[in-house]
Amino acid sequence: MGLAKTEIFTEEQNKIALFAKVFGHPARVAILEHLFKINTCICGDLVIEIGLAQPTISQHLKELKHLGLIRGNVEGTSVCYCIDQENWLKMKEVMLHFLNQDISKTDCC
Repeated sequence: MGLAKTEIFTEEQNKIALFAKVFGHPARVAILEHLFKINTCICGDLVIEIGLAQPTISQHLKELKHLGLIRGNVEGTSVCYCIDQENWLKMKEVMLHFLNQDISKTDCC
């Protein structure tokens, strides 16, 4: 299997690709929507809300946390997750800059 060669791309291109990847799974989108709706959550609640197995939810939470879009605090035997507001705003800025590019009118295709 070949290497991704991420080092040949800019830091911003790599960030955009990571954000796109995290939004590329509907379970992660559903988790984020749920966290926005209730503003805090325990992992067990997500299992009930999303309808996936606990290990699957945990893996998606790990991806979201690794990217910094959510934070998790240990509360007893549970972990309470919430949106990391600062990193969410940074992500929005990067993605909006990319998505707001204008398409030039050309006679292409």
